[in-house]
Amino acid sequence: MIIVMGATGFVGMYTVEKLISEGERVIATGRNKKLGAVLENMGAEFITLDITHKEDFEKLPQDGVEGVILLAGLLPANAKVDINEDENAADYFEVNVIGTINVLEYCRKNNIRKVISCCSYSDVAGAWKKGVAIKETEPRDFHFTGDHAVYVISKNAANDVMEYYNQQHHMQCASFRFPPVYGVGPHSAIYVNGKYYKSGVQTFIENAEKGDDIEIWGDPHITRDIIYVKDVAKAFSMALKSDKTYGLYNMTSGTELDLEEQVKAIIEVFGGEKKSNIVYRPDKPNNTPSFLFDMTKAKEDFGFVPEYTSYIEIMRDYKKELESGKWTQLIENRQKEQ
Repeated sequence: MIIVMGATGFVGMYTVEKLISEGERVIATGRNKKLGAVLENMGAEFITLDITHKEDFEKLPQDGVEGVILLAGLLPANAKVDINEDENAADYFEVNVIGTINVLEYCRKNNIRKVISCCSYSDVAGAWKKGVAIKETEPRDFHFTGDHAVYVISKNAANDVMEYYNQQHHMQCASFRFPPVYGVGPHSAIYVNGKYYKSGVQTFIENAEKGDDIEIWGDPHITRDIIYVKDVAKAFSMALKSDKTYGLYNMTSGTELDLEEQVKAIIEVFGGEKKSNIVYRPDKPNNTPSFLFDMTKAKEDFGFVPEYTSYIEIMRDYKKELESGKWTQLIENRQKEQ
């Protein structure tokens, strides 16, 4: 039996789907009962649970659990707070640190050794744009300003607490360091410092569908590493099965996505008879960061090799998943949060 906490998020739902397809018994937890019903239709058992509430963990089984995947957390993309007007630092620590401790205590008391969580790729922002693949041994170097700052600090603290449980209580905790994760669900719009914005990917897709021009701002050959959600789900499954899984892992495609290549792929996949023209705007600022991560450790420890390394293949599968209709409830729920 595997417990997926935060299963009503898009990564969680894909992960539950993957585990069930492999014959695993899955308990999915979250706070959204409508999406919980979707998970139950997949074949999971759904339990409403808030990781900040200790009493909620009494609903969970005390034996037979092989591992926990912890995806519940507070992210800037979901935070409605403008930090120039208000401050939500305590919220990040309440959810991402105290919540993690509550999960770890549940596991410790019930002899569950394996816990896999996730953290931010921004913890090594100082190593971006250096032209080399960043390894897990890269020292932390992040920004102490902006709407992501306290999130990164809280996830770093959560990782350190997990390592404490590894050493003090002989657990096998690990954390996946994610760049942007692509897949059906979260890319229509996100919060940026408390304000809701349509994402660049969604804008590209909508313009391609209409045949409208697509502007590329700044350097059209900015590159960055990403990962597709199906690879994430596969990685969680593989990591849980390995006794070598331990500590921090980069969890990316290990390849660089070129901005121009991204736009061309979207035009090919989502465009109709009238194809969009690309308009280059070097005069417009583009603050997209450039980075690449090394994937050696995940391959060595649990045999993970990303399947989706071509952006056009990602977009083709993305469109297929979108048109399948099986994630309609997830998309509608996201739209209601706007």
